[in-house]
Amino acid sequence: MTSSRLTHLDAAGNARMVDVGDKPATERQARARAVLRVTPDTAALVQRGDAPKGDVLGVARIAGIQAAKRTAELIPLCHPLPLSYVGVEGEIDAERGEIVLTAETRTTGPTGVEMEALMAVSVAALTVYDMVKGVQRGAEIVQTALLEKSGGRSGHWERAAD
Repeated sequence: MTSSRLTHLDAAGNARMVDVGDKPATERQARARAVLRVTPDTAALVQRGDAPKGDVLGVARIAGIQAAKRTAELIPLCHPLPLSYVGVEGEIDAERGEIVLTAETRTTGPTGVEMEALMAVSVAALTVYDMVKGVQRGAEIVQTALLEKSGGRSGHWERAAD
């Protein structure tokens, strides 16, 4: 279901935080993905664990988890949520020069966890960028996208295959 009404605006057009006080607490989940393009040599370096700054995916995983927990501090109109789970995983295709990060977030509450999943993969991707910039200046974060969300009134939504 898509609404043309922007929910974060009041009647006068001012930004506001949505009141979710009357919404029932339901189980909610979201998954997001970020894709980085690097050279095959850089991807292989990360895959072997030989990057000058250490375990790139391990550090990115922890950075993503920390970021998800701080989403409401950084996105002005987000509600702080008690997250029951945050996971960040990375896959490397050295031949293609691709590093794919995926985050999953879960909570039971009155609002969704999409922003937390997106924040997790965004910061994880920035962390990978930071950790490889010494060996490759041209790394690119080429995609950040919500893959799936479930829970609440809108139910389940999944991104169509690319």
